[in-house]
Amino acid sequence: MSEVFEFTAENLAEAKKFIARYPEGRQRSAVMPLLDLAQRQNGGWLPEGAVETIARILEMAPIRVLEVATFYSMYKLEPVGRHQINVCTTTPCWLRGSDEVVGACKQALGIGVGESTADGEFTLGEVECLGACVNAPVVQIGDDYYEDVDAKAMTNIIEALKRGAGLAPGSQIGRTASAPEGGSQVLTGDVIRKAAKAAGKASAKAAGKAGAETADEETAKTADEETAKTADEETAKTAGEGDAKSADDAAGNEVAETPGNDADEVKE
Repeated sequence: MSEVFEFTAENLAEAKKFIARYPEGRQRSAVMPLLDLAQRQNGGWLPEGAVETIARILEMAPIRVLEVATFYSMYKLEPVGRHQINVCTTTPCWLRGSDEVVGACKQALGIGVGESTADGEFTLGEVECLGACVNAPVVQIGDDYYEDVDAKAMTNIIEALKRGAGLAPGSQIGRTASAPEGGSQVLTGDVIRKAAKAAGKASAKAAGKAGAETADEETAKTADEETAKTADEETAKTAGEGDAKSADDAAGNEVAETPGNDADEVKE
């Protein structure tokens, strides 16, 4: 007989919000957030009853929900400690010393991977890539990521959790985001000024080139206009000379004819 599980009124309302995010007929896509919601309600793990309840709500076969729950390491199908310590042991973290981090956990907690402490406070696990390779090794505890963790830092984190204090998540060596260890190594001080100066020169050069091209275009345009104007003046001058010559010829003919006529009249 599976464990009975039902969402609280508050979580059921939250589940309906998740389902409403998906189009009609695609409600099954909400299976992962509903599994997470059920796990949080149940103290960090999923009883069989939770799988069945989610299957009923989403109108899925229970085996389909279980397939998802068993595929992802984020879902736990057995009771776990209050603090779930998941150490990434994928290649980047392994190269940076994740084996030593796991060893520190075993020594500080007295348990092995996949086990929980007798007081139910801690569970130790190994997981695949946590997506923070640049700051390896990485350890996930609950919803918090601890980065740049070595054996000493891991021991300090566990001891703080035992005291109920805890340490701030994030880089354990003071790294800012994914910047190099020790802070930024490039684009600092003179480098920034030199880069800005070079950018200014490049901008000025580009502007000068653009200006020269514009000037050349204006010069060519003016030259074309002057050439056209000169051609028009030459054409007009030639036409004027031709008209003047034609007029002179006509006048000459008229003068030549007139004397002859007068002589004839005198003779008569």
